[in-house]
Amino acid sequence: MKTLLLCFIMLSFSAVATEKSQPLNVKRIADNVYQHVSYQYISPWGLVAASGLVVVENNQAYVIDTPWTQADSKQLIAWIDAQGFEIKAVVATHFHEDASGGLAVFNKLDIATYASVATNQLLSGKKQATASVVITQQAFALTENSIEIFYPGAGHSNDNVVVWLAQQQLLFAGCFAKSLGSKSLGNLADASVADWPQSIDKVLTQYPTIQTVVPGHGKIGTVDILHHTKRLALQKLAIDKADEKNSI
Repeated sequence: MKTLLLCFIMLSFSAVATEKSQPLNVKRIADNVYQHVSYQYISPWGLVAASGLVVVENNQAYVIDTPWTQADSKQLIAWIDAQGFEIKAVVATHFHEDASGGLAVFNKLDIATYASVATNQLLSGKKQATASVVITQQAFALTENSIEIFYPGAGHSNDNVVVWLAQQQLLFAGCFAKSLGSKSLGNLADASVADWPQSIDKVLTQYPTIQTVVPGHGKIGTVDILHHTKRLALQKLAIDKADEKNSI
């Protein structure tokens, strides 16, 4: 009986651990570009996967968005070191944990971390680690002719930026874009839905040759991801307008 009870307890613990944790995953998605995916248990949604990138140029690695946690960020650093790459810089595309949660780890290693003025202000207001380098331009070249950081305007958050990889014609949109499998805009706690469609148009104008889009959550796709996100925002605005009209 005691053995059966012990087995039940161990199975229960294993189920909870599996449900609430998942190891960091890194995979190649394009020439010199790797996607890192980390997981965090967020109630009531459960285990939420968040994507970032590792972009390699001349054996130097540029990390686009940190993993959710400091622990997973340390794992990512270990993976990069194991490949023989040197981490040159880290970019946080907005202030939420799924983009900036590991900044403190990189800061402690004296690795240059980049974020916009708005992102640093928001992080500071939440008493979270801030980036060591502040971006003040709307379009900022992290590396010449290959990695560009662009602020399109508010959307998922007021501070969200996107990252363009010119050589791969790849846009890391992060949480600014919703995957094609998304039925809604998701977390709108810090969003500006009214500005979102126009902000997407600015990205499309800035980068008319986008071939691949990497959203912050969900499957990688084409530029259709941006059009899909715009439709979701317009639908949300139409619903809110109708609700407002009906409440009068």
